[in-house]
Amino acid sequence: MAEQLFSYQHLFDFTKSVFIKMGCSNEHADTATQSLLSADLRGIDSHGVARLSGYVRLWEVKRINATPDIKIIHETPSTAVVDGDSGLGLVIAPFAMQIAIAKAKQVGTGWVSVQNSNHFGIAAHHAMMALQFDMLGIAMTNASPLVAPTFSIDKMLGTNPICVAAPAGVEPSFVADLATTTAANGKLEILQRKNLQTPNGWVQDAEGNSSTDANILKKGGALLPLGGDREHGSHKGYALGAVVDIFSALLSGANYAPWVPPFPAYVPMPSQQPGKGIGHFLGAMRVDAFRPAADFKKDMVHWIQGFRNAKTIPGEEKVLVPGDPEREYQAERMQNGIPLLDAVIEDLKQLSSKFELPFT
Repeated sequence: MAEQLFSYQHLFDFTKSVFIKMGCSNEHADTATQSLLSADLRGIDSHGVARLSGYVRLWEVKRINATPDIKIIHETPSTAVVDGDSGLGLVIAPFAMQIAIAKAKQVGTGWVSVQNSNHFGIAAHHAMMALQFDMLGIAMTNASPLVAPTFSIDKMLGTNPICVAAPAGVEPSFVADLATTTAANGKLEILQRKNLQTPNGWVQDAEGNSSTDANILKKGGALLPLGGDREHGSHKGYALGAVVDIFSALLSGANYAPWVPPFPAYVPMPSQQPGKGIGHFLGAMRVDAFRPAADFKKDMVHWIQGFRNAKTIPGEEKVLVPGDPEREYQAERMQNGIPLLDAVIEDLKQLSSKFELPFT
């Protein structure tokens, strides 16, 4: 499938205009656009402008509130619960992360659980907000139930990503951003657009048999936890996804497990709603709450360089440190443009027509 390159600024201006047409304030539209396009810059094409039309559809069926009253509903010196008032997760998560950072400045660490939100884009964008303050950042979220726990055919969990970001002095920051599934749903969507199959271990069919059909979720199948099957440690991926669900939803009062609202607007909402919306969990930890930041960053440099210098398997170029591929994508795409598949371009053109906005 063909691709075309678009500059970051071109996509930023168009995306922000769409959010404003939805009724977002200029500030919220700016925040949401930065959150969304951070995915495209970092090479996570499944979570960037390819999802913009999905947010619009959620807004059209009144599942996204473009003018939310985001507020703290409970707090202690180091913790808070935020109610996102059904707003864009792209806006709510940065709001919550700013609270976590402010609390960390005061008492060393800050932890914020969020209820009543929506899909928040990539976790890395929010976790990395802490880096400029010599803090470690943590971000996670629960998501639509697409994942069958080990030994089940029922979809009980989302892809439930976790990100941890750490400052590293003269080395680029350590940024580990991963789904707790073998592959995120967005990877399936990319394969669908390219008319390709999945590798083994990504999905199972409705009866629990291994499958390579990228459209299997539409036929009653499920994503598999990280590991793919019991012999390869899927019980560990299942456990990690469960941890994210507990931190994001059961701490905040959001929906959890199979009751998390689906991202596609056409999928019916769960019949039960034990909580409010989607849940997130954000954290910031001041390095100097543990040891001098300069000493930590010096050791992080030594740690990272040790991994970079590790002997490689024959045929492999180098050992990567978490965050390396995304950083390289960002540098290249800021300079040369962001590649979009024809199917994504067509989606954006339809939004252009819907909102009477110029695109190309």
